[in-house]
Amino acid sequence: MVSFTALPDTFHEAQMRIALREAALAAEADEVPMGCVIVRMRPDGSVAIVGKAHNQTEGLKDPTAHAEILAITQAAEAVGDWRLSDCALYVTKEPCPMCGGAIVLARLALVCWAVPDPKRGAHTVFNLFRHPGLNHHPPVLEGICEAEALTGLQAFFRARRSPARADDTRASSPRSDS
Repeated sequence: MVSFTALPDTFHEAQMRIALREAALAAEADEVPMGCVIVRMRPDGSVAIVGKAHNQTEGLKDPTAHAEILAITQAAEAVGDWRLSDCALYVTKEPCPMCGGAIVLARLALVCWAVPDPKRGAHTVFNLFRHPGLNHHPPVLEGICEAEALTGLQAFFRARRSPARADDTRASSPRSDS
């Protein structure tokens, strides 16, 4: 079986573009624009999507409804096992510690993200994917389609912080951006 890390950048870019489309769906729903796709390597070397999702914390009123968690749940159901050791996860922003923990527990074969999260990143800040106390250390691939993902995130938060939007948000909802 071919390792995900041995595949060319064009393969990883194609998967990340699917995650970017999911992120756009999140933004349309006024969710933080994060998207995720999980692909499975079949024994013959072909690849199939087994999970894809976008953030839905606001819509579902669920703090765990991150793109990665929703996609991992879909993938486990599609594969018929909680072990996703023949799957790779592509997400538009570095996973948070909650999602990083789920990635480790699911035994994913590769974690790939576009934009790092230097404040709350599971890998960058908390070193979850290399932590010696954990039993799984997935390979990490960073920066795939970073410019596109960063543009989407910046546009979303810029619009959120605009004066007209801030007045509308304060009048209609007590939620915060943190």
